[in-house]
Amino acid sequence: MNGARPRVVIVGGGFGGLSAARALARVAVDVTLIDRHNYHLFQPLLYQVATAALAPNTIAAPIRAILRTQKNATVLMETVTGIDTAARAVLIGERRVPYDFLIIATGARHAYFGHDDWEKFAPGIKSLADALSIRQQILSAFEAAEISTEPSERRRLLNFILIGAGPTGVELAGAIAELAKASLVHDFCSIDPSQARIILLEAGPRVLPTFSERSSAAARRALERLGVEVRVGKPVTACDAQGVVVGGERIEARSILWAAGVAASPAAQWLGAPADRAGRVEVRDDLSVSGHPEIFVIGDTCLSKSWDGKPVPGIAPAAKQMGAYAARVIRTRVEGASPPPPFRYRHEGSLATIGRNNAAADLRWTTLSGWPAWLVWSAAHIYFLIGFRSRIVVTLDWLWAYVTFRRGARIILAETGRTGEIGGVEPQQSGYAGAIRVS
Repeated sequence: MNGARPRVVIVGGGFGGLSAARALARVAVDVTLIDRHNYHLFQPLLYQVATAALAPNTIAAPIRAILRTQKNATVLMETVTGIDTAARAVLIGERRVPYDFLIIATGARHAYFGHDDWEKFAPGIKSLADALSIRQQILSAFEAAEISTEPSERRRLLNFILIGAGPTGVELAGAIAELAKASLVHDFCSIDPSQARIILLEAGPRVLPTFSERSSAAARRALERLGVEVRVGKPVTACDAQGVVVGGERIEARSILWAAGVAASPAAQWLGAPADRAGRVEVRDDLSVSGHPEIFVIGDTCLSKSWDGKPVPGIAPAAKQMGAYAARVIRTRVEGASPPPPFRYRHEGSLATIGRNNAAADLRWTTLSGWPAWLVWSAAHIYFLIGFRSRIVVTLDWLWAYVTFRRGARIILAETGRTGEIGGVEPQQSGYAGAIRVS
């Protein structure tokens, strides 16, 4: 390290990367955080931006503002293109950023299980750009149905298909159902938005497969009370601009959303490290890469079996715990202290909301559903939002929506565009850095 302060480079400004940067605030190192965006995104509420419940700035905060008081931190808005492990440098095109320690927290992207051509028909939600594009698509579908004179076209426009019934799919389905059946129901003259079909498709046997069977059953009942059609046990076999095929049945729809799976960023390729089928880097007990003790991989990007022998889930609390732990390992090495014990993930629970007054909560000590789970979900998400202003604004927006059944972010930014598009917006793929999947 040539007598200078050790250089710690963190790639990704999501939950894991930001947690690591903050944990190094009082350590004698120079921290450089690199992300392709200039903001940290609170992804658990991203679906609410996509369904017009929240404005984008309520769930995003500038990374520079978050770290402005941290004297040892530098923020670079750049896109990482590779890692030179031999020379210990992060590659940003032709530029090289040297490191003594490297933390990779680049998150995940959409995975289409060998059907990458489906992405242009069924966009996923990983970034603000994705959320705004989906919001455009959903709201424009109602507007297009209002002016359509063809009954079959109206039905197709008012069909909304969600592929994948994990937390993202369930939350999107519930939010679209409430948007159609409550918020928009009195806003149109020629159509009845409450007649919209929201269809949730899951190849597995039940919704919320990572939750308990009790929570899964309660979530399905809540969705069906909202009018969501839940279909499980049959995978989607075809997807195009006009609809999907599931179980041999063709369902026509102009709005198809993907929530079925994710794959890790290209970190394993950058490092030449062993990875699983989803591209997650296999890490050691201290979250470092085999053969490279100076490189740590955390969050959705890594495969760590530190949850009682099971892979750590790709959720925000796990990424934050990993970030703090990696920073702790670096601190002990810099200070010459004894290394901490192996990383162990502490699972406090899983949360998913199904709409107004309804949620599923599998907590470490109990299982909740309905109104009590919804209160826990609301309180947890407000508490973990970054910034006092965001907490206040989100709380007020939720109170307003709760009392009035109205959503305040129902703005369509672009005019209807090319044939086959809704809202003139093409689906956008999220970047790697900072795109952390959160349940």
